[in-house]
Amino acid sequence: MRSFVGEDDAPMDTDYDDEAPKRKEDEDEEEEEMDPFGQFINYVTSILLPDNSDDDDEEPNGPGWSWIASRILKTCIAYSSGVTSAILLSELSQAWNEQNRIGAPKKQPECISMLKKNKRSKLPNTVTIDSIYEKKFLSLNSVLEAIIIDAFVLPGTNIYMLSLGDFWSSNTIELYLHRRFYNLADTHDGILKKGREVFLTGCRLRPASSGSGCLRLLPTEYFITLLNEDEDDDAMLLGAQFCSDSFSNISVDAINEGTSYSLYARIEYIGPVEIQGKDGIQRKQIALVDNDGIRMKFLLWGEQVLLADLFSLGSMLALDKPFVATFTGSATGRSEELCLEYGSATQLYLVPFIQHEEQVSVALTQTRTQGSKFLSTCYPSQMSKISQVVLPCDSKGSIDFRNYPFRISVSDLRDKMTGFSLYGIVSDMSRDTNSEEVVFSLRIEDKTGAIWVKLHFSKSWSLGRVGLGHTVYLSGLSCSYTGHKCLEVIWSENNIGVSFVNLSCLPALVNSSCLHVLSTLSNLQDRKANIHVCQIQVDQVEYCHVNTRYSHSPCGHFVSMTSAEAVCKFCHQSCSTAEVESAFHLKITLADESGKVLAWCTGQTAVDLLQISPDEFNELPEEEQIIYPSSLESERFRVSLVNCRRPSPGNNLYEESDTLSWEITRAIKLDS
Repeated sequence: MRSFVGEDDAPMDTDYDDEAPKRKEDEDEEEEEMDPFGQFINYVTSILLPDNSDDDDEEPNGPGWSWIASRILKTCIAYSSGVTSAILLSELSQAWNEQNRIGAPKKQPECISMLKKNKRSKLPNTVTIDSIYEKKFLSLNSVLEAIIIDAFVLPGTNIYMLSLGDFWSSNTIELYLHRRFYNLADTHDGILKKGREVFLTGCRLRPASSGSGCLRLLPTEYFITLLNEDEDDDAMLLGAQFCSDSFSNISVDAINEGTSYSLYARIEYIGPVEIQGKDGIQRKQIALVDNDGIRMKFLLWGEQVLLADLFSLGSMLALDKPFVATFTGSATGRSEELCLEYGSATQLYLVPFIQHEEQVSVALTQTRTQGSKFLSTCYPSQMSKISQVVLPCDSKGSIDFRNYPFRISVSDLRDKMTGFSLYGIVSDMSRDTNSEEVVFSLRIEDKTGAIWVKLHFSKSWSLGRVGLGHTVYLSGLSCSYTGHKCLEVIWSENNIGVSFVNLSCLPALVNSSCLHVLSTLSNLQDRKANIHVCQIQVDQVEYCHVNTRYSHSPCGHFVSMTSAEAVCKFCHQSCSTAEVESAFHLKITLADESGKVLAWCTGQTAVDLLQISPDEFNELPEEEQIIYPSSLESERFRVSLVNCRRPSPGNNLYEESDTLSWEITRAIKLDS
């Protein structure tokens, strides 16, 4: 069993306050309550967790912390005007029920019930047959992980049909088989028979005819037959057809003479969708490695990129009659190599990667940071039993924490963790100017410590404005030890399942009473919350300074203007004219019944407060610009405030705050 916490070898580049006295449990619960967002996640967990009172299973089988957090934030982004707890619970319940139909339905075809449920991970876009009947809709990128119930020919025709079921549904659905797979459905020699598992995508739904409730799927070319190396027939097929050819045997001369190949290789890498040429054709690269260790690219073009949704890293792919082409491997166009493509005669078979599992200790920090109150609320029948969970791991020993039930803190991070999320405050940020790639570093801090996270972008920063003191949520992270025994945390824009949300700038957070607790200006320093939501009036008599500057639109930070160019102080790069825009640098006094606070803001927040754009403001005569703030004196706003002062000497982003401790990250005008 791998130990997850309580180890002596804590990561070297995380920051811990060893001299600070240990917090008591009641102090931790009080701090948890000062984070309404985290508290709401705990509440949702207690609602969605199944009743396990009669279950001897020690593992919690409800939704994990990251799963809930991601979907709450996704809903908040969709409903910027605000959400209620009822809206969130409805969205989360529906999503959880849809994703976790893991119990066998009451009535299920015998060939499915007799099959052992596989241990492989569910593909990201998988839908159930029951959900198709419920919604009467199927998107083109939906994936079906199906089992053949029956294969037959429509009477009076030569049209092959497959009747499909899945592990999670009681309904079945019929598919018109595409003609390129007819040889596989042959009644004598075909392998598409009862009990065979298949993956398919790119399906279109044929509505039920009048008076019939039967839905059918139209033919799709994006269909893969699954093989099992432990089954004698499948092992014989692989040995007879796919083990004689290898990547090193492929010959251009043989190809020109009409030779075809049957190849067997492991999927090592699945690239992002790329846009090629002026026509904007989509392309996706799959890296394959054969048994001799030779690598070759498998390219998908146009709508074929849907096929990649059926692949998983580590799975074995058998390619019968792939099209062999040349691939330009460099930007100069001089380097060419052979590659494989999905041609008109190509057929694919897949031996899915079976996820290994490893027991992981439940972090001691969870019982501390989430408190016994949380555990007793969410897991009343298991509180004394939860000590470890089983998580999938790959062949290299990296453990996937996407479904870990609790929040992961900075002090929990260890070597070979993947798929985890972090929720904390940005205490420092910079551009890695020494890297050839586009890499930024964010120092993420929570109450257990702080760690630098490297953000990799394909072209440039694409996350909008993020500032010091902002609360952020990152998912899809991975970490491992570098050669210098430092723990390196990576977030990559191109990886599947990654997200980055700046909670401090979410309009829905300010508009949703279930996700915030109102503060008064007099107790900002006393409260431990990361984001303070206050209802205020503008006190321009005390102090109000309006200045217009230029900012870099992708990142929202100010630029230095010279006669030759504009340089972003955050991105450390020259900005094109299209990327530079006018922005306010506003310093203003906020007031409520309890006191006053001097704060600053920029971007859309400043526009919302001043109710005028920078360009419109600049067009006003100078005397009108001077008296303009007086028109705001009676206006009331709900604002979110963050403490933007962090001890990091030399960071030029502190010029934005101009010695002020508080940044207004969002402002919503209230009715008088």
